[in-house]
Amino acid sequence: MGVVGLRRADPARILTLADGSEISAETVLVATGISYNRLEVSGAERFEGAGLYYWAATTESSSCLSHHVHIIGGANSAGQAAIHFARYAARVTVLVRGDSLEAGMSRYLVEEIHRTPNIEVRLGTRVLALDGSERLEHISLQDDATGRRTVEPANFVFTFIGGRPRTDWLHYVVDRDDHGFVLTGPDLMSPDERPTSWPLERDPHLLETSVPGVFAAGDVRAGSIKRVASGVGEGAMAVAIIHRYRVGG
Repeated sequence: MGVVGLRRADPARILTLADGSEISAETVLVATGISYNRLEVSGAERFEGAGLYYWAATTESSSCLSHHVHIIGGANSAGQAAIHFARYAARVTVLVRGDSLEAGMSRYLVEEIHRTPNIEVRLGTRVLALDGSERLEHISLQDDATGRRTVEPANFVFTFIGGRPRTDWLHYVVDRDDHGFVLTGPDLMSPDERPTSWPLERDPHLLETSVPGVFAAGDVRAGSIKRVASGVGEGAMAVAIIHRYRVGG
């Protein structure tokens, strides 16, 4: 049953479920994650999980050993993935629709990519289609500068084309950033002031939102590292912080 709303009824927090029923809780941990943007090209749905992957799981690293890996995206997450897979794959190709890496990627990542001999960056390139039999075998690309289209071998394609946090149900309840990610702990302080809605004398705990007793962990949280291991670590940390909250407020 999905959650569609949250409201305060101090000292309780009330969760509204999709069927209209409500649950009362002393504390709430928001770990609803992200809905990642899907690659809207022919064959994408067919090969999802069979050569096409959204974001990068460490379990795929060994599978890519000595293979050619394609990374789609030009932001920091794509750069981090390219560097990671370059340790395992024979070759990594980063496909970027823009005309520069610097436009969306931190300088240190750009410099490391350029220093890594088995990473190739192809700017102004878009994906047209994916093809194969039971698994992905080919990727169709277009060079936007020349209009030239090519069909190339491809077995592993990882996309990093953004996503939206599942936080619409928190609108007007907890503070979020411009992209909808939940602000927590020090990110709520501006620069040394608590949120205007914050009712307590103490500062928010590390993973605590602008509503006391409501915490966030994992991809849904602003500033989090979008990796499974990081999300698991934040979840474990949240348990300790929630216990601290219940003991001392």
